[in-house]
Amino acid sequence: MIRRATPADIPALHALVEAAFRGDSARAGWTHEADLLGGQRTDPDMLAAMLADPRCALLLAEEGGAFLGCVAVTRVAARRSALGMLAVRPDRQAGGLGRALVAAAEDHAWDEGAGAMEMTVIGQRGDLIAWYERRGYRRTGERRAFPLDDARFGLPYTRTLYFEVLERSLGE
Repeated sequence: MIRRATPADIPALHALVEAAFRGDSARAGWTHEADLLGGQRTDPDMLAAMLADPRCALLLAEEGGAFLGCVAVTRVAARRSALGMLAVRPDRQAGGLGRALVAAAEDHAWDEGAGAMEMTVIGQRGDLIAWYERRGYRRTGERRAFPLDDARFGLPYTRTLYFEVLERSLGE
């Protein structure tokens, strides 16, 4: 079941995101950032701010009360939304849940009037970029700065991190 997250979900949601992106637990899956960044991926205050933002929907996949994955969809312009924080519990990766969460995010954006979805992916994550390309996203050629000196987003192991921008037209 995929549903919209609520403030009551923040503690378990935070644990899910951290387990999917950072540390040894993340290395059990293929989509982690543990070799690029240490520290945190997010914190409860950032999750609360996302939930309070009327432009943002944080979608949560759960089964039997266990949180399996999440994705954020944020309206960034009149006809454009951004996909972010796609996280799947490492022991549930490569089973289709990520695809289902992306589809749910795209459907939500479409229902809200967006005609395009964009995202940023750390440029050094070639396997993940390729995964999104297989789902119809394309590289725009735009790069954005990674917040190298903001520990709220992690502690980089290299100063060469950057975001690559990908996009996809919705409703195709």
